[in-house]
Amino acid sequence: MAPPAHSHRSASPSQPSGKGEVSDLKSQLRQLAGSRAPGADDSKRELFKKVISYMTIGIDVSSLFGEMVMCSATSDIVLKKMCYLYVGNYAEVNPDLALLTINFLQRDCKDDDPMIRGLALRSLSSLRVSNLVEYLVGPLGSGLKDNNSYVRMVAVMGVLKLYHISASTCIDADFPAMLKHLMLSDPDTQVVANCLYALQEIWSSEASTSEEAARDKESLISKPVIYYLLNRIREFSEWAQCQVLELAAKYIPSDSNEIFDIMNLLEDRLQHANGAVVLATTKVFLQLTLSMNDVHQQVYERIKAPLLTLMSSGSPEQSYAVLSHLHLLVMRAPYIFSSDYKHFYCQYNEPSYVKKLKLEMLTAVANENNTYEIVTELCEYAANVDIAIARESIRAVGKIALQQYDVNAIVDRLLQFLEMEKDYVTAEALVLVKDLLRKYPQWSHDCIAVVGNISSKNVQEPKAKAALIWMLGEYSQEMTDAPYVLESLIENWDDEHSAEVRLHLLTAVMKCFFKRPPETQKALGAALAAGLADFHRDVHDRALFYYRLLQYDVSVAECIINPPKQAVSVFADTQSSEIKDRIFDEFNSLSVVYQKPSYMFTDKEHRGPFELSDELGKLSTGTESANDVPAHRVEANDKDLLLSISEKEESIGAINNDSAYTAPLFDTPSVFVPASQSQSEPKGSLAIDDLLGLVLPAATAPAPSPLPLKLNSRAILDSAIFQQKWRQLQISISQEHSMSPAVAAALTPQALIQHMQAQSIHCIASGGQSPNFKFFFFAQKAEEPSTFLVEYKINTSSGKAQINIKADDQSTSEAFSTLFCSALSEFGMP
Repeated sequence: MAPPAHSHRSASPSQPSGKGEVSDLKSQLRQLAGSRAPGADDSKRELFKKVISYMTIGIDVSSLFGEMVMCSATSDIVLKKMCYLYVGNYAEVNPDLALLTINFLQRDCKDDDPMIRGLALRSLSSLRVSNLVEYLVGPLGSGLKDNNSYVRMVAVMGVLKLYHISASTCIDADFPAMLKHLMLSDPDTQVVANCLYALQEIWSSEASTSEEAARDKESLISKPVIYYLLNRIREFSEWAQCQVLELAAKYIPSDSNEIFDIMNLLEDRLQHANGAVVLATTKVFLQLTLSMNDVHQQVYERIKAPLLTLMSSGSPEQSYAVLSHLHLLVMRAPYIFSSDYKHFYCQYNEPSYVKKLKLEMLTAVANENNTYEIVTELCEYAANVDIAIARESIRAVGKIALQQYDVNAIVDRLLQFLEMEKDYVTAEALVLVKDLLRKYPQWSHDCIAVVGNISSKNVQEPKAKAALIWMLGEYSQEMTDAPYVLESLIENWDDEHSAEVRLHLLTAVMKCFFKRPPETQKALGAALAAGLADFHRDVHDRALFYYRLLQYDVSVAECIINPPKQAVSVFADTQSSEIKDRIFDEFNSLSVVYQKPSYMFTDKEHRGPFELSDELGKLSTGTESANDVPAHRVEANDKDLLLSISEKEESIGAINNDSAYTAPLFDTPSVFVPASQSQSEPKGSLAIDDLLGLVLPAATAPAPSPLPLKLNSRAILDSAIFQQKWRQLQISISQEHSMSPAVAAALTPQALIQHMQAQSIHCIASGGQSPNFKFFFFAQKAEEPSTFLVEYKINTSSGKAQINIKADDQSTSEAFSTLFCSALSEFGMP
C-alpha cells in the first residue's frame, strides 16, 4: 500500500515559514545546549536571533523555554542578554516555566563579570511572579552590597520591583532601611538617586497605613538629608538633579539664613543647559520664599532671564512647556514681565499652539505703558493665514480693552475689524463689541453706528449672531431698523439651529417691545408662539416665563426684563484663585501645561481615595463588619460630587402640581393654554393674548392622578454611573425635617442603611463622624429603568436633617419624596 500523501499548507504571514520550523529550532538548540565546540556561540546567536524575531512579531515560541535556558550556560554576554529578554517576556504568563530560570539566574548573579551580575539580577527581579519572590530576597541583598556600582544600581530598582510584587516581603527583609543607608553613604550618585526614588515610592505607599513609614517619609526632607544631597547635586545626572530639587522644594528651612544658603548653593543651576533642571530650580526658589514677599519678588526678577532664554532656544515643545510656566508666573506677577513683552511676539515659523500661548502672554503683560505696541502687534495677526490665530488675536485685543488700558484706541481698532470683509473677523469683533458695551456703555453711539451697517444674513456663527441680537434688543431705540431685523430673524425661527441664538432672540424682542411697542407687537407674538412650541427645554421655559410675566403685569415685566443698564465692572474669571494656587503648588509638572490640577486629569488609581470629610472629620465609605451593608468607595475625582454639608448646590424648585398654568407639550401647536382658564382667569390675560395674536383653545380636562410608585427591590447601580448622573441631574426636591433628641441620640448609620434597603432604597456611599452623617441612596422604578438619587445629611446634635432628591423623571420626584419620608417615619425619623 502506498504511503498517504502529505497535505501541503501555505505558510501564513504571521507564522514561521515551514511547518516545523519551531520544532527545528528546538532540536538545534538542544544539540547546542552543552556544546563547547568552536563556533558554537556563533550558531547559538543565529538561533537566538530567530527566536527573538519570532517572539517580537507575536509568534508563540514558549515551547523553546527549556532549551533557551539550557543554552544560557555561556560567557557570551550578547547571548545572555537575548536569553534574559526571552525569559522576561514569557515568565509572567508561564509561571511554571519561570521556575526553570531561577537556578541559572541565581548562578549568574554570582558571576565574576559585574555586567552579567547586573543583567541577571535585573532579569530575576523582572520575572513578576509572586510565588518566586523568596528566591529574589537573597540576590537583592547581595546586590545592594556589591562592589560594582552598576550592580548596586540595579539592585536598588529590584527592591522597588519586589515591593510592587510583594510589599510585605520587601518590608520584612528590611530593604527600605538598607536603601536609606545606601543613599547616605554610597559614592556613586546614580545609586543615590535610585535609592531616593525607590524610598519615596515605597514610603509614600506605606505612609497611609504605617506611622513609622510616615515618619520615615518625613525624614527624607530633614535638614541633614537635604544638605547632603544638595552639596552633591553637581555630581548627579540631569534626571537625578530634578529628583533632588523636587525633594528640596518640599523642605521648610528654619530661618532666612538657611533660605539664602540654599539659594546661593543652587544659583548656578539656573544656567543649566537642561530645561527641566532650570524649572526644578525655579520651583525651589519660589517655594522657599513664599513667606518672604520682598525676596519672592526678587526671585521673579532673578528667574526671568533664564526662563526667557530657555523659551527662545530649543524645540517648539520645550518652548511651549516653558511658556506655560511663564504664563503661570505672569498671572501672579504681571508687572515683572511687562517690559519684556517683545519676547512674546509670534514668529512666522512657530506652531499654532506656541502662538496661541504667546497671545495669552501678551494679554497678561499688557499695561498702560505697553498697550499701544501690543495692540498694534495683535492687529497685525488678525490678517494671519491661520484663522485660529487670527481669532485669538482679536480676542486678545478685546481682553486688553476690558482691562481698561487705552480703551479709546482699542475701540477704534475693533470697529475697523467690523468693516473687514472676513466673516470670522467680523464674528469675533461682534462678540467683543458686545462685551465692551456691557462694560463701557458710553461707547454705544460709536459702536452702534458701525454695527447697524452689518446685515444679520452675513453673520452665521451662533455666538456672533447672539451678540448682534443682544445689541439689537439693548439699543433698539438707537437702531432704526431693529424691530424689522428682529422680525426677519423670527420668521426664520425654524431654520435657526442654535438654542443660544433663539434664547437671545426672545429676550431681544421683549426688550424691543418695551421700547418700541407698535413696531414690535407682531414680532413678539410670533416669537412667544414659536418659543412655546420649541423642542429645546430652555427656549420653551423662557418663552413660557415671558408669557406669564406679560399676563401678570406688563409694567412688572418691563422692570424685570428691561431694567436700567448697569455697567459690568469685572467679568468672572474662568479659574478660581484656589485652582490657580493648586497649579502653582504643582509647578514643574503637567498641571502647569494643562492649566488644571493633577486630580483633574490623572487616573483614579494614582489619586488615592478621597475621604468625604467636610467639617465632619474623616469619612468612611463602606463597612468592615460582616453584618453591615456594603457601600461603594468614593474616589478622589468625585470631590466635586461629595462636597461639604455647608456647600449649597444650584437647584431648581420642586414641580408644583397646583401650578396656575400647564406648560404646553413640545409637539403642540404654537399656542399656550392656561390650565385654570375655566376657574379664575388672570387679569389682563385675554388682552395680552389678543394684543400678541395668540389663539386660545378650549380648556383642557385635568390630568388623572398618578399611579402609586413602586420600587425595584433588586436595583443595581454602578458607583461611576451614580456619580455621572449626580453631576448631570438637577435637584428636583430639597427639604428639611427635624427629629426628636431621643431618636437622634440612638441613630446608628448601619441600622438606617439596612432599614432603607428593606424599603428598596439602597445606600451607595455613607460616612461622617458624630454628630454629622451623610448618606447617598438610590432607587429604581419597578416597571421602567428610571432612577432616583438621594443625598441625606443628618446632624444628630441639632436634630436637623436635609434631603436632596434628583431623578431621571422629575414628574415622579414628589411621589418618591413621599415614599422616602414614609420609610424614614417607619424608622422613627419623622
